[in-house]
Amino acid sequence: MRSRPVTARNVLSRTVAALAATLAVSLLLPAAPASAHGQLATSTPLTGTVVREPLERVGLYFTEKPASNAHFTVTGPSGSRVDNGWSYGEPKRLDKPVQEYFMVNGVFEPRLYHTGFPAMVAVAHWPAKGRYTASYLSVASDGEAVRGSVTFDYQGRTTAAPAGWTAPTDGPAATLLALVEGHSSASPGAAGASPVPGAVTGAPATEPAGASQTRKEGGLPPWLVPALVIVVVAAIVLVAARRRPVSRAAGTPARRSGTPARAPRTPAQRSGNRPGTRAGGPTKRGRR
Repeated sequence: MRSRPVTARNVLSRTVAALAATLAVSLLLPAAPASAHGQLATSTPLTGTVVREPLERVGLYFTEKPASNAHFTVTGPSGSRVDNGWSYGEPKRLDKPVQEYFMVNGVFEPRLYHTGFPAMVAVAHWPAKGRYTASYLSVASDGEAVRGSVTFDYQGRTTAAPAGWTAPTDGPAATLLALVEGHSSASPGAAGASPVPGAVTGAPATEPAGASQTRKEGGLPPWLVPALVIVVVAAIVLVAARRRPVSRAAGTPARRSGTPARAPRTPAQRSGNRPGTRAGGPTKRGRR
C-alpha cells in the first residue's frame, strides 16, 4: 500500500490542528495557577470596568480569609484616599474556580477554590470622575505576601464627604510589614511592589481562614509543555518531509512476478532446426 507523500501543506495543517487542540484544552482548564495562596479571586467592581453609580463599598474576594491586620486603600483621581475602613463580608461562591498548588508528600498538586472570602472596603465619598484604585496588602496562611490592586473608572455623580471625616494617612501595621518583608527576603518573587500606603481599620481580630498550602516556587507556566510538544512534533514532521522517497527501481525484480523462466533447449530440439533435417527424425541421405 502506497503512503501519501508528506508535503509542506500537510505539515502546516497538522501544526495548525495541534495548536487548535492545545488552545481548546487551555480554555477548558480553570484559571491559571496562583503565584501565592490567599490570592484575589474577584472583585466588585471588576478591574477595568466603568462604574456609573456611587458605591458604598468596594468588595475584594480572596481564596481565603484575609489576615486580621491586612490593610486596604481606595485612592481617587487626584491621589487622595477616599476609603473609610474595612470589614469582613459574607463569603460567596465564585463564578469561576481559582487554582492554587499545595504540597503532598513532596509533590505539588493543584487544588481548586470555589469560595471567595471578601474584604469590604467602605468608600467615604466620590469626589470626582476618573480612575480609582483599590489596593490591598495581606499575608496568606502559608506566610506568602498577598498584594495587588484593582483599578476601575468612575463616571457617576460626585458625592460629598461625611461630616467630620478626614482622609486617612496612616500606613500598614508594623507587624504586617515585618511578616511581608521577612517572607520577601526568603522568596524574592512573592512580593515585587512597594508597600501600599493606607490605613488599617479596626477589623475583628480573628485568625485567617483557609487551608495551609506551600507555594510552588519556580514553576513552569502551564502552556509551556504543550508548546514544546507542538514544536518537537512539527520539527519531526519537517525532517520527514525533507527525506526523498525510496526508489522503486531498487526493489523491482528482474522478471515480472508470475512469468515462468524459459527452459533450455534439448539437443534434439536444436537438431530439428538444421537444414536438411526433419523434426524428430534422422537425417535423410540422398542417392548417389
